[in-house]
Amino acid sequence: MILDKFRLDGKVAIVTGSARGLGQAMASGLAEAGADICLVDILDMKETCQQIEKLGRRCITIKADLSSKDCVEEIVNTTVKKLGAIDILVNNAGIIRRAPFVEFTEKDWDDVMNINIRTLFFLSQAVTKIFIKQGRGGKIINTASTLSFQGGILVPSYTASKSAVAGLTRLMANELARHNINVNAIAPGYMATDNTAPIRQDAVRSKAILDRIPAGRWGSPDDLKGVVVFLASEASSYLCGSIISVDGGWLTR
Repeated sequence: MILDKFRLDGKVAIVTGSARGLGQAMASGLAEAGADICLVDILDMKETCQQIEKLGRRCITIKADLSSKDCVEEIVNTTVKKLGAIDILVNNAGIIRRAPFVEFTEKDWDDVMNINIRTLFFLSQAVTKIFIKQGRGGKIINTASTLSFQGGILVPSYTASKSAVAGLTRLMANELARHNINVNAIAPGYMATDNTAPIRQDAVRSKAILDRIPAGRWGSPDDLKGVVVFLASEASSYLCGSIISVDGGWLTR
């Protein structure tokens, strides 16, 4: 039955940036489909963990500063030790800094690039080695953005990092498909999260954004549950290197 291909029973997923927002929703969605979860964040993950455990799934938390790749070995080793394997990696952690191009600082550039693409690369590399060692493939799901396709304004390092995420997703898919590893990305549109709070509070910008979204609303973190389960499941076994926009129609307008 086709619905069985969406089940994740017995699978283990790592979800970064999972204390709140998009990562929390995706972690919960994977757990609802049957997966056990390793949550990774620098923030308190208690709320997300409770949601997962209420579903009867196993959940562990790893507090890690993803601005440095020094945490990668701990994340991988702890997950394997405590949950027995790794089957799915969701690279969701990300930050954003806003300033005009001519005023943007080196620190704001480096802080965003380190989390959004540098550690993403090295964590994906480490998890891929586990996938290959286990011999049964795996799933890597990156969080891209509509700014993987567009330039945006006032967010140069974010646009650069998310463009890099899209390109790296395609490269990884090309190299890793032969190992039965599917690499794809989700490109959320304008979602109601902490990252978008400043522009949602700006009445002029918020109206301009909503006027362009055919769905007529800001996205909700729960809008990503279906697509992340699909990409993590057997149902997407022939999908490689795709960037799936979940944006209420923003990019089609």
